[in-house]
Amino acid sequence: MHWFVAKVVYQIICGNGNHTPQFDEQLRLISAVTKKDACEKAREIGMQEQYAFKNQQQELVQWKFINVPEVYTLDQLTDGMELYSRIEEPGDPNSYIAWLQMKSAQLQGQQYFELNV
Repeated sequence: MHWFVAKVVYQIICGNGNHTPQFDEQLRLISAVTKKDACEKAREIGMQEQYAFKNQQQELVQWKFINVPEVYTLDQLTDGMELYSRIEEPGDPNSYIAWLQMKSAQLQGQQYFELNV
C-alpha cells in the first residue's frame, strides 16, 4: 500500500443558490495500491460524504460532490505535514466546475497512459 493526497471538491449550496458561489477544496489522505485506486477511493469518499442540513433560517445547505481533480503520491509521511481544506469563491462558478472536471479528466487520461506504458 502507498499513501496519496487527493483533492476532493464540493460545491456549497445554500437555499436556492442565490449567493456568492462557494467551493470546499479538501485534501484527503488516501491509502491505496495504485494512483488509479486512490483516485477511485477518493471519488467514493466524495460521494459518500455529500451531505445537507437545514440552517437557522430553515434553508437547505448542501455539500455537493463535484470531483477529484488532483491526486499526488506521498513518498514519505512526515510529522507536521500540512493538509488543508479551503473555501473557494470563484467569480464564475460554471467555469470553475468546468476547470475541475477538465483536470479530473486529464488525471484519468494520465492514469490510463501510465497503465499502458
